[in-house]
Parts: sequence; structure tokens; C-alpha cells
Amino acid sequence: MSDVSETELMLKGYGLTTAQLFYRMPDYQNVLNTFVWQEYDLAPDHPKLFEFIEFWQDSIEGPLHSVQYTHRKMLASGEWQQLVGEFTLH
Repeated sequence: MSDVSETELMLKGYGLTTAQLFYRMPDYQNVLNTFVWQEYDLAPDHPKLFEFIEFWQDSIEGPLHSVQYTHRKMLASGEWQQLVGEFTLH
């Protein structure tokens, strides 16, 4: 997705998803730590978020306790306008 601009993603319906993952420290199971993840994703299914959670569960030693997330659609269809203009400065 790195070759696609943020504007193109927004026009395709993507919004910014921010997740705060709470996980237990591998050596201190009673200690919770947090990790913040942010990516353009599609609501309501959030495939990128669930892909990251799967990666975490498969690759990271700290077991997940919980995940809180928010999703903000930055641009809705009908809000996009292409403006072309020129300013002359003296």
C-alpha cells in the first residue's frame, strides 16, 4: 500500500484507524504495557487491524490483553472537489 497516496486511499473509502493494544510483559505477566498502532483501513471489517493482531499473536512474545480502537473516515464521497486556480502575487 506504500505506493498509493493517502488521498487515493481516502477516495477508496479508507479511514484512519488508531488502535491501542494492551499486552502483558513476557517476564512479568501482572504488568500491562501499551502499544499504539495506526494505519489506513476499511471499516467495519478492519482487515489491516486484524492482520496486525494476527501478526502480534504469531510473532510477539507479550500476550494481548485487550485492544481499543477508533476509526475516522477523513473524506466521505461527495466531499472531494478538485480545485484548480492560480494566484498572482505582486
